[in-house]
Amino acid sequence: MNQPLIACPAVLALELAEGERPSRLELTRDEAQTLGALIADDLRALLPGVEASRFALAGALFDGVELLRPGFPVYATLEELARRVPRVTTAGGVVSFGTHEGHMPAQPLVPDAMYADGPMRLMPWMLLAPADLAESLTERMEIELVGRGEAGAATADFIMRTLGVRLEHARYLSRDDLLALTCVQYEHVNLAPLWTVLEAALLTPYREETALGSRGLPLRYAEGRIGIPGPATWFAASGARRERPDHEFAGTLFELRQYAALLAAHHVPLHLEGAPAQTAGYLIEALAEADASLPRPQLFAHEAAGLGIVAITVAQPAPGRPNVLAHGYPLAPDALGPMLDALATRYDCDTDVHALGRVLLDDNATLTAPAPALH
Repeated sequence: MNQPLIACPAVLALELAEGERPSRLELTRDEAQTLGALIADDLRALLPGVEASRFALAGALFDGVELLRPGFPVYATLEELARRVPRVTTAGGVVSFGTHEGHMPAQPLVPDAMYADGPMRLMPWMLLAPADLAESLTERMEIELVGRGEAGAATADFIMRTLGVRLEHARYLSRDDLLALTCVQYEHVNLAPLWTVLEAALLTPYREETALGSRGLPLRYAEGRIGIPGPATWFAASGARRERPDHEFAGTLFELRQYAALLAAHHVPLHLEGAPAQTAGYLIEALAEADASLPRPQLFAHEAAGLGIVAITVAQPAPGRPNVLAHGYPLAPDALGPMLDALATRYDCDTDVHALGRVLLDDNATLTAPAPALH
């Protein structure tokens, strides 16, 4: 009786020489089959006995953010396709997927050109191992690949000739190695708190996880998405008296932009606690309803050096103190226009924006708008 096959996912990590860019991101079916055979030869030297497992390769070059998404869709698709190939007499064999008439066999195996400029390209592969071998094989992969998993000369040469690039290194890594490498990269750029909640989304999606951003903004993973408090409300209530609160708040929003960009790349939704998840590249912090006795709401733009517009406040002018209805935060580069339209529709105001030239906070460090002068 045939044993069930257990997936052991991994990557071929290609470190490009400086200034190099592949001529394309996908291999043809024939090219993928040739490369798959070369990689299988390498793995037989690294992992004796691997012949009992089926090897499956996706002949496409991805960025790490594309491979590390909830449910690991690239790997799930590769596994599904590999399992469809009939077994002959054993679990072994080499199965490679590339383009046929210009198309990959499934959409998740198509790399996104948006992420194609990084210096590291990743080609996903996996072993489908018989159940009684899977655990020991996984353990050996973790030890052998990171320790001595340099691709063979024939493999590296084929990749360089086929894709027209020079490589610094071509190395085999398990998917866990890729997770660990990504963790180190995020820690290096002060994004360790984001990795804490992102890792939960990837590996333990059924559990909640919390972290604090480097400026203290709380992050909470639950039910497939990352939640944060309303930035302005949280900042005013955080209690610390700051020498330059406007600079501090702008810095918090800059960090939030970084978080939003990476979460979008990893396909993990971001939302304000208590509000629906957002995929539009902006967040709206609703505070109050319009007062019918006051003038029509207006839009005010808070700006910070080097960052441009960091927030939009919707407020009704009122003597002494404006009636602030909401704050909007454009997090993606192209989000400002759609956000202004959404605010104008929601609060029945024009999309004309009054530029403040700075981040305007009141004496309580609350994001605000100018109040009309009292006469």
